[in-house]
Amino acid sequence: MGRKAQTLSVLGSQFQKSEISFRMKAFYSDRFVLPLPNGHRFPMQKYYLLRERVQAELPDVELGEAPVATDSELARVHAADYIERVATGALDAREQREIGFPWSPEMVERSRRSVGATIAACHAARHGGFAVNLAGGTHHSHASHGAGFCVFNDAAVAARALQAEALQRGEQKPPVAIIDLDVHQGNGTAAIFQDDPSVFTLSLHGESNYPFSKETGDLDVALPDGRGDDAYTEALSGALSTMFERFEPVMLIYLAGADPHIDDRLGRLALSVEGLARRDSLVFSAAAGRDLPVAITMAGGYGRDINVTVDIHLQTIQLAAVAFGARRDSCATDTLPSINFI
Repeated sequence: MGRKAQTLSVLGSQFQKSEISFRMKAFYSDRFVLPLPNGHRFPMQKYYLLRERVQAELPDVELGEAPVATDSELARVHAADYIERVATGALDAREQREIGFPWSPEMVERSRRSVGATIAACHAARHGGFAVNLAGGTHHSHASHGAGFCVFNDAAVAARALQAEALQRGEQKPPVAIIDLDVHQGNGTAAIFQDDPSVFTLSLHGESNYPFSKETGDLDVALPDGRGDDAYTEALSGALSTMFERFEPVMLIYLAGADPHIDDRLGRLALSVEGLARRDSLVFSAAAGRDLPVAITMAGGYGRDINVTVDIHLQTIQLAAVAFGARRDSCATDTLPSINFI
């Protein structure tokens, strides 16, 4: 039968028009900048560039600084000794190389904030359907170690946070789907939830790209190098249909990587900006058709021109804001039925 969870009838507050936020919320953490060496390939500056573009161009998006994820929130996913080593600067040289960042207090703070932003986006998505973390998507982080520019796994911690909060309210554990459309497989996320039927992991990624040893998720679609818009759209449409046949989530966490773009330095696929818009629209339409809230993270993006990467991320947020507005307006006119959310 596969790993299928039934939609639950008691999941907390009703999604009602009285609860709809007027503006879509987006959470940022770019004030916390990693002190990286000259020539480091991680595009740290894209985060403040993105926030500035959102602030200047998207007045219907409400910006807020990301909260800090606590040790207890992180510990629902990560090993206590790993959290301690990160917090105290006790990561050894090998661990730091695997993460790709030298340890610094700023690394710790930014990593906690990035997780906190995804938790906050999940909460905000309950009141309008869509919310955004302007960073996040740290899907290579495993329970006991980081990797690939990922210290803590924000999507995994957020999913577990929502489930823990429901259990604390005396409700059943809500099923969550993580849709990972970064060009690299979400290996850490897949490993974390491999034996957890309450979280479904879907990854559409380059088959010959990092990580070169893949984990097994619930649904992995590996694409050959050079795949373009039409092939990608067809693969994604089929994957979404398969996921919803096998699993009935009440929340989506969407990793909207910019790195499938044709001009991404680390991508190896060949999507256009327009093709990435089609990708986002497919996910948002699937969510809207099922009245599912969506928390969106930016994930990877390493374009040769950083402004193109920022354009792609901004496009995702614009499309989410349009979907948010449509849901808000439909609730205002009583055309959307009340449904149960986390």
